[in-house]
Amino acid sequence: MKRITLLICLLLFTPVLRAAKQPNILFIFSDDHAYQAISAYSDGRLNKTPNIDRIANAGVRFDRCYVPNSICGPCRAAILTGKYSHKNGFLVNGNKFDGRQQTFPKLLQKVGYQTAVVGKWHLGEHMPPMGFDYAEVLIGQGPYYNPPMLKNGKRTKHIGYTTDIITDLALDWLKNKRAVDKPFMLMYQHKAPHRNWQPGPKHLNTYDDVTIPEPATLFDDYKGRGTPAKTQDMSIAKTMTLNDLKLVPPPRYFTPEQRNVWNAAYGPKNETFRKANLKGKELVRWKYQRYIKDYLRCIASVDDNVGRMLDYLKETGLTKNTVVIYCSDQGFYLGEHGWFDKRWIYEESLRTPFLVHWPSVTKPGTVNNDIVSPIDFASTFLEAAGAKVPNDIQGRSLV
Repeated sequence: MKRITLLICLLLFTPVLRAAKQPNILFIFSDDHAYQAISAYSDGRLNKTPNIDRIANAGVRFDRCYVPNSICGPCRAAILTGKYSHKNGFLVNGNKFDGRQQTFPKLLQKVGYQTAVVGKWHLGEHMPPMGFDYAEVLIGQGPYYNPPMLKNGKRTKHIGYTTDIITDLALDWLKNKRAVDKPFMLMYQHKAPHRNWQPGPKHLNTYDDVTIPEPATLFDDYKGRGTPAKTQDMSIAKTMTLNDLKLVPPPRYFTPEQRNVWNAAYGPKNETFRKANLKGKELVRWKYQRYIKDYLRCIASVDDNVGRMLDYLKETGLTKNTVVIYCSDQGFYLGEHGWFDKRWIYEESLRTPFLVHWPSVTKPGTVNNDIVSPIDFASTFLEAAGAKVPNDIQGRSLV
């Protein structure tokens, strides 16, 4: 892969600017957020994401960012280490990440950064996240409501919607817990919009009055392709569970108030569905609408909270010296080929959104078509911070 020379085509910064002050780094990470579901990429065909779009409008939108491994944990390990899965040892979800190895947060600490991770970790609970001055992370995948978390290795409990809680905790760290005389690197990582797509209270009825466009291949017949495509286990028609489709009661860990709000939203819609007695393609179309609307509702909450974070940076003047990145751990099928989920190396799964704003460095509204990967993030962050990039890191700096 050719080296991306952003010095020429994107960042256009000088060594003097780089050396003047180490930038803060805010890494905003979501889970399973398809590029198709960001309006900066899609012109709003499916949904509007005005706050995420703020990053693209002020900076660079990368259109060919491909993940090294289209599954949650392995991609996260690759980002931390700058190494492919066979090198960092984290091959599949359920492995235990070896936090003793070299990671870019540890290297940033050595050049004066204060580091924190808040939200989804998904690299095992066998040891606290290493390389961070502060860590409060979900246990495993974590639920959408009332998440138990691990704060520097100790269990905590929160009541509310997880996307909101992660933002509350990240903002609290920025406001009250960090050392203001040091540059920071904050990994602000959402669980949403991962399966099973449970929307927050604010957005339970968002999109009720619209029909989301169907992808052209929703009823793909897989002609000319091998048996795996025909026999996969991630089809909207056959694989989605009653839980995915919200046709069962909400989880027992909901509070009474959360349960009442949930039932008020889904009860009437589910009753209408049951009376319709849909069959065949009409049933698949209903499943697609239920799936895609819940997925987009989860993204609406992410976008709201990204807005909260960006507003705080602006209000406090931190925007001026903060590199803001938005990315996801992989893409996702939004009905293409009749599928949901990820894993398979089709464009929708392998390609992930990647947006960067570096004030006074990136040119607003830039679109870049070079092939890049999350494997490149570690060396990029290190070089931006003025740190030496170790020779064994496999990713290439985008700076």
